[in-house]
Amino acid sequence: MAEQNDKPEKAEADKPPKGGKPVLTPEQEAEAAAKKAARAAGKAKAGKGKGGPSGAAKAELAAERVKRSQPSRLRKLFESELRTRLMAELGLVNVMQAPRMVKITVNMGLGEAVTNPKILDSGVADLALITGQKPIVTKSKKAIAAFKLKGNQKIGAMVTLRRDNMYEFFDRLVSFALPRVRDFKGVSPKGFDGRGNYTLGIREGNIFPEASFERVEKSKGMNITITTTARTDEQGRALLRHLGMPFRS
Repeated sequence: MAEQNDKPEKAEADKPPKGGKPVLTPEQEAEAAAKKAARAAGKAKAGKGKGGPSGAAKAELAAERVKRSQPSRLRKLFESELRTRLMAELGLVNVMQAPRMVKITVNMGLGEAVTNPKILDSGVADLALITGQKPIVTKSKKAIAAFKLKGNQKIGAMVTLRRDNMYEFFDRLVSFALPRVRDFKGVSPKGFDGRGNYTLGIREGNIFPEASFERVEKSKGMNITITTTARTDEQGRALLRHLGMPFRS
């Protein structure tokens, strides 16, 4: 009888306590941790394959991204010197009356994407290198049979730059890109819309130093629209001239 009573006591000792987790040996804990790590790695890999990087991967990319410690060179120059000269030329008293740039929109039309969809990928990559910002893909609003264009079809890319990115792009445009145009004699002063906003057309995107001649299959043009707070074309022209835009005389 004593032997029969010992067996239930031993079985009850092996059971985990009620309301708690079972007690694991160090080997079992290591095995459970390895399985948990494998499951986490599998979920991260599945997330990358379906819709992009996982949350942890996004956090690592954000940590690696270089943060700007100071404003761009042209912005500092405008706020310290150029704005004062512009106000004196226009006869303005209040600083808030001085015209300034609001945004720069760079639009690249890729009509050849109708027959060659691969050119859209290269155009988006080139625009990202030139502007330093990821562009969005633009689509057609309606179908046009004469151009073999379908509705809601990808036919271009666009980027909107603001704040420091805007000033940095404008600085590279007037300092490096436009002087590389063949037989350059200045930009036309007739590109204003009557409200102080200016639109500039560029036939070849290769004038930007970021664009590689070897990688580009075909030169792509773009339209650059500079939106300002100027009320008249004269104020907008004076603003861009002080910022370095070489207008044709």
